[in-house]
Amino acid sequence: MTGDGLAAEALVIDIPGRPDGQPLDLAVRPGQVWGVLGPNGAGKTTLLHTLAGLRPARSGAASLAGRPLPYWRRKALARRLGVVFQERHDGFPATVLETALIGRHPYLAPWDMETAADVAIAREALERLGLAGLEERLVGTLSGGERQRLSVATVLAQEPAFWLADEPTNHLDLRHQVAVMDLLAAQAAAGCGVLLCLHDINLAARWCTHILLLYPDGKACWGPTDAMLATEALEALYGQPLVAAEAGGARVFVPAGGGVSPPPGGG
Repeated sequence: MTGDGLAAEALVIDIPGRPDGQPLDLAVRPGQVWGVLGPNGAGKTTLLHTLAGLRPARSGAASLAGRPLPYWRRKALARRLGVVFQERHDGFPATVLETALIGRHPYLAPWDMETAADVAIAREALERLGLAGLEERLVGTLSGGERQRLSVATVLAQEPAFWLADEPTNHLDLRHQVAVMDLLAAQAAAGCGVLLCLHDINLAARWCTHILLLYPDGKACWGPTDAMLATEALEALYGQPLVAAEAGGARVFVPAGGGVSPPPGGG
């Protein structure tokens, strides 16, 4: 088992009605930013939830720091692993600050209240996501983009060693997309491991060190970003012609007209 990372070991995710896919053998290590790309239905969210220990694998295992996820106590796991979900459903009215403080709960004993230090950590997380001044607002009054940044701030307050984020730039305008991706890259630079499910190839090309391509039929391939973001591979992945170009010293991909044969399994 991989001792310093979040690892998939012969992992086959469980997607109902789909035959077994290709087993995944990879590890998200400290300092790395992994981008998971694939069309709708390929299993990106299912993979993220499996790596978070929220749903069982069909076969194989997911482990953190060499220990299979089922052997972790939930609170101990939450101190090491943070999850940004694609959609958030609030069960009861709460303020922005109260929501950010949820990130501190793995560090509290039962019935303990948050300390002044916990509140300071939550406030700093809100400030880093551009939400300072909104602490007393009810979450239900926020825009979609503000709610998404609050989700990221809550995990930032959690201070995990590994991040799993499902479409973390969902609902965000361009400026805030860049800010969130910069923040996640900074987390990796500080020694965290990060795995992101993304739809935007160019965000992955700009910020990710490694890429995992997931196909709807269960096939997969992964490796360093420069090796994985080949035009032909991406066209086959999405069933869409692409044009690659250089802009500002970086490679970018834009859709071309027409279509190509869809990837096996539809999409």
